Amino acid sequence: MPPPKAHSKVRLLRPPLHVSEIDPEQVPAALWTREFIARCQANAGSSSLTLTLARADGTSSTFRTLVLPLGVDDFQNFLHIERTLKFLLWSRGGNQVKVAGPLADYFVAKLRKAYHPQGARSFDCEFQQKIFETPIALDAVDESELPQSVTSALTLGRHLDGCRIGFDLGGSDRKCAALIDGQVVFSEEVKWDPYFQADPNYHLAGIRDSLHRAAAHLPRVDAIGGSAAGVYLHNKVRIASLFRGVVDPRIFTQKVSSIFLDLAAEWKVPFEVLNDGDVTALAASMSLGRNAVLGVAMGTSVAAGYVDSEGKLTHWLSELAFVPVDYRAGGPLDEWSGDQGCAVQYFSQQAVGRLLPLAGIHLPATLPLPEKLEELQRLMAQGDLRAHKVYKTIGIALGYAVAHFASFYPISALLIMGRVTTGAGGDLIIAQAQGVLRDEFPELRIDLMAPNEKDKRHGQAIAAASLPPLA
Repeated sequence: MPPPKAHSKVRLLRPPLHVSEIDPEQVPAALWTREFIARCQANAGSSSLTLTLARADGTSSTFRTLVLPLGVDDFQNFLHIERTLKFLLWSRGGNQVKVAGPLADYFVAKLRKAYHPQGARSFDCEFQQKIFETPIALDAVDESELPQSVTSALTLGRHLDGCRIGFDLGGSDRKCAALIDGQVVFSEEVKWDPYFQADPNYHLAGIRDSLHRAAAHLPRVDAIGGSAAGVYLHNKVRIASLFRGVVDPRIFTQKVSSIFLDLAAEWKVPFEVLNDGDVTALAASMSLGRNAVLGVAMGTSVAAGYVDSEGKLTHWLSELAFVPVDYRAGGPLDEWSGDQGCAVQYFSQQAVGRLLPLAGIHLPATLPLPEKLEELQRLMAQGDLRAHKVYKTIGIALGYAVAHFASFYPISALLIMGRVTTGAGGDLIIAQAQGVLRDEFPELRIDLMAPNEKDKRHGQAIAAASLPPLA
């Protein structure tokens, strides 16, 4: 459902220093939020507002911000809180939202209307309920009633002993590798088309095929680890774009939800599956020897993951495909969630498909997105200036998005990977994003980097294979 028409009021007091030639109307969330917070700080009547997301397992996270007095600019006030809550829901995750501050009752009443099965954020409600198995609860509380922030780290990853299989399931290919004591002895990539397959037996057969291909190169199989786009809790599929075609909820419950538990039962070895973004971040941390790493994979969608300052994976969702990064009126619409300005329309093959015609590159509408990306890469290799504009636009948006991400994640390094970043175009994306951070956010010290060739080939598989400790 599109946002209300009042979004036309969204504006910046100062234009961005970096503006895309082909997509100039962007209102970067980082710039807009910086201006809004400055307005709050300059207004003596402003107050604090605290958002805490809690889960049934006792974990919770807290985010503090400022809001203007009521009547000063109520639209901008709510825009800030609603967009912030959406970011928190998809980055950290939680089905119990507690709001504290002098205006808590006011904002909770408005948020309940938006985050409702019939509200503007019905998609978010539905999917958060699928993840946590209970509806979102929004409550205004006193500051003293807020739970203490409690995070739990996963003990998964960095286990390289024994004979292991690592796999990564993407929207256009599936990768699998065999390792012996951390050394890759086999690796391959197989094309497939899982997105709109209604029969989950298609997915199961493909995964089984890859596992058996890898196992053929090992004397035995001690453990299996995997990564895939989506949310997985204790190896159960909660949300996964990989299975978007399975629209029958009964089939999803019967065949999809437990697909990795069923595979684990078949192989009878330690078996762990995590979001591919988490595995990307783990791969980066292992390769770079650094912590506080955010990994972002720009492929069929936007996969992201985070390794904290202690080098551990967290229980945060990091489904950054759905987080808002552009606050402009009438921004590009995510066809799945129905929301505007979300990251998937800026850092994925979908972004490429959106930007190509804006750059004057007109391809058949029926051409699949992976092939449109291949054509863009071919044009870039030929020095086509139109292709250059597409990659530059992605880089500008990324620079501003990274600054916004840094408001929610402590980041020392950001690893950028995925098919969209392949070749010279990827170098331009990083260079442009670095320029945005240098010129607009000099206070941030975040290294942007791409994986080296070895890590591109094997890093994800090694990290995935390292997930389960041996029994």
